[in-house]
Amino acid sequence: MRPDQPLSEAILPPAVPLISDVTRRRWRIAFLLAFGVLVNFFDRINLSVSRDALHESFGLSLVAFGYLSSAFSWTYAVMQMPAGVLLDRLGVRRVGRISACLWSLSSFAAALSPSLGWFFGARLLLGVSESPTFPANAKALGYWFTREERSLATAITDAAAKFSSAIGVPLIGLLLLYVGWRWSFAATGFVSFLYFVLFYLVYRNPSEDKGLSAGELEFILRGGAQPEDNTKAQSGVSLGYLLRQRKVYGLALGWGAYNYTFFLLLTWLPSYLAVSLHMDLFHSVFFTSVPWLFATFTDLLVGGWLVDALIRHGWDANRVRQTVLVAGMAFGLAIFGAAGARTPAAAIVWISVALGGLAAAAPVAWTVPSLISPRESVGTLAGAVNLCGQIAAICAPIVTGYIVSATRSFAAAFVTATVILLLGITGYIFLLGRIEPIPEPERAVR
Repeated sequence: MRPDQPLSEAILPPAVPLISDVTRRRWRIAFLLAFGVLVNFFDRINLSVSRDALHESFGLSLVAFGYLSSAFSWTYAVMQMPAGVLLDRLGVRRVGRISACLWSLSSFAAALSPSLGWFFGARLLLGVSESPTFPANAKALGYWFTREERSLATAITDAAAKFSSAIGVPLIGLLLLYVGWRWSFAATGFVSFLYFVLFYLVYRNPSEDKGLSAGELEFILRGGAQPEDNTKAQSGVSLGYLLRQRKVYGLALGWGAYNYTFFLLLTWLPSYLAVSLHMDLFHSVFFTSVPWLFATFTDLLVGGWLVDALIRHGWDANRVRQTVLVAGMAFGLAIFGAAGARTPAAAIVWISVALGGLAAAAPVAWTVPSLISPRESVGTLAGAVNLCGQIAAICAPIVTGYIVSATRSFAAAFVTATVILLLGITGYIFLLGRIEPIPEPERAVR
C-alpha cells in the first residue's frame, strides 16, 4: 500500500477492467470544459486590448481603467462562495447551463453599451455569470477523473486560460483595429453562446451519461474519483467547518498570490508594452502572446503531464504535487526581473519565465480541492479558495493603475507582485502542507 493511497483503494481487489473496456469518453469532458475556459478568458482579455478605444469613446483615465478592469472581479468574488454552495446542492450541469447563457448575454450587453455606466454594468454581470466556472470545473473533473489523471485533465482546462490570452489578444486586437471595439465584444458573445449550446448538449455527470461504458465508469471510480452522493449533496459539509481548516487558508493564500500576478499581466501587459516600452497597439498585442504561449506549454507539460507521469511511475504523489506547486511559484518571482527591463525582448523573457512557472503550479493548485475536500464539498471549498484569488484579482488592476499613474512606470507594480508571491509560497509550505484529505466532520469529532 502506498503512503498516499486511500484505505478504500487498498481494500478493493485489484480487478481492473480490461483495457478494451476502458474507453476515453471522459476526456471529451476535459476538452469541453477547456473550451469554456477559453471563451471565458476571451471575455476577460477583450477589455485589456480595448483600453485606447474605450478612452476615445468614454474618456477613460488610467485609474478609471484600473477600476473598470476590476469590475468583473468584484461580482465574481462576491459570488464565489454562493456559487460553490449552489454547485454542491444543484450540480454542475444545472448551474453550468445558467452560467454559460448569462455570460453570453453580458458580452452582447457590453457591445451595445451607450454609456460608461452601461458598460460597467455589463462587466458586473459578466462577473456574476462566470463565477461558477472554475469551482464547477474542479467538481466535474473530480467526478470524471482518477487521481492519477486529474493533473493532466486540470491542466487541459487551466492551459486554456493561457492559450486564450496567447491567441485572443492578437485576434481581438485585429478585430478592434478593423471593425471596432463593439464588434470585438459582439464576437465574444457569439462564441460564448456556442459554448452554452455545447455544454447544454454534452455535459453529464458520470452516473447520468448513457454513453459511458461500464468498464470506463469502474475504471474512474476505482482510480479514486470523487463518488457522486446525491444525499450528501443536499447537506454537504458546512462552510464553517472548512474555514476552521488550516489547509484551506494555505491554499487560499497561495491562490491569491498567483492570481495577483496573473491578473496584473492579464489586464496590463499590452499597456505596459505601450506605456513603458513605447510599442504601438499592433506590435504590443503580438508581443503579449509570447509569454502566454509559453505558459500554455508549461501548464500542460509540467503541471499536467509530468505530474501525472511521475505519480504513475511510483513517485510519492504528495511530494510531487508540493514540489511543482512551490517551485512553480518560485519561478513566478522572475516578474521582479521585468521591473528593470529596458527592451521589449528582455521584458518578454522575464515575464515568460514568471508566467511559465505560475502556469506549471496552477493545475496542481486547482487539483487540490478535489483531493482534500470532504465528500460533496469540492464546490464550496473551491469557491472559498477562489474568493481569495478574486480579491487579489480586484486589487491587482487598481493598485497597478495607481502606481503607473503616479510613477509613469511599472517597476513598482512588479516589485509589489514579487512580495505577494513570496507570501503565497509561505502559505503553501507552512499552512497547506501535505496534500491529503480533510477529515469528514463525523470523523473529526470522534
